[in-house]
Amino acid sequence: MRGTYTATYLEQVSSAFAMRRGLTTLDLGGAFDLIVGTSTGAIIGCALAAKVPLPRIIALYREHGAKIFARHLPTGLAGLPADLMRRPAALAKGTKALEAALHAELGDTTLAEIYANRGIALAIATIEMSQHRSWVFKTPHLPGTNHRDDNYRLVDVCLASSAAPLFRSLAVLDHPENGEGTAGYRVFADGGLWANNPVLLGLIDALELACPGQAIEIFCMGTCPLPAGEQIPRHAVDRGLTQWRFGAEAAVLAIDAQEFAYDNMARMLARHVNRPCRVIRFPREKVPAALLPYLGLDDTRDAAAVALINQARTDADMLNSRCTNPVDEEAKAICSLFDDAPGLT
Repeated sequence: MRGTYTATYLEQVSSAFAMRRGLTTLDLGGAFDLIVGTSTGAIIGCALAAKVPLPRIIALYREHGAKIFARHLPTGLAGLPADLMRRPAALAKGTKALEAALHAELGDTTLAEIYANRGIALAIATIEMSQHRSWVFKTPHLPGTNHRDDNYRLVDVCLASSAAPLFRSLAVLDHPENGEGTAGYRVFADGGLWANNPVLLGLIDALELACPGQAIEIFCMGTCPLPAGEQIPRHAVDRGLTQWRFGAEAAVLAIDAQEFAYDNMARMLARHVNRPCRVIRFPREKVPAALLPYLGLDDTRDAAAVALINQARTDADMLNSRCTNPVDEEAKAICSLFDDAPGLT
């Protein structure tokens, strides 16, 4: 649900630059050679690649969130028996709601079609469950591609990348080459378990795509994450089911650690690739304390959506102010990105 923040932030910044340039709106996806995304980032990334206007991406979260996350995780043992009985049906219902919402925006467009029609490469992280291995759905943009993923729909790719354990059903995707009488399929889980911050995927594919010596710029966005870390007393280290929220808090821990580690690894590697290469993360404002009650991954309350939207607008205004600073090199690069984005037609 925190994708509401990211989509709103991009919409606010895009609108400001479009107005400045005398355009109605920007085709932000068209500003990129490669878009890499995981989980809710996969949804936003695929939508931008498919030329879906940002207000419609925001509406997807606001209008369908409550149907996608119809049942929240129990906060204690008292709610566990009922959850054991009712969660499977709620997850199945939520998957159908998400698929319908995605299909309304993305239709049956495949990875091969988006690359052929838009020239935008996509790399979307997930996990293939039969071997518990990382899997990256890709458009046929790399030299020597075997076209493995060409006929997967963007809808299915988004379902696979965002299939967060406990919060969502696993994603069952039929083999796209299935013929009459065949029933092959694969099962996928959320790519955030290994690539919640997919910056290294972006760097690797960019190196494969770019010409020798060509400069690379990687723009990274998050989803207004909770401030990470906790002070743990010595007597509180023997954590059980309820302290880990039945596993949910362990996943949050992995996600937090990845963002910090992968950003630093990408920046260190960028110094050794024999070409100009920089990694820029934005927005960079700290999450205010007042926003903390509204950052649950499955928080579908209207108050939470309004809080995320308000914060996104505030942070977008901060970026617009940064763009006037002639010595802020990162801000200049971000502003150049929006200045060069084509108009949406």
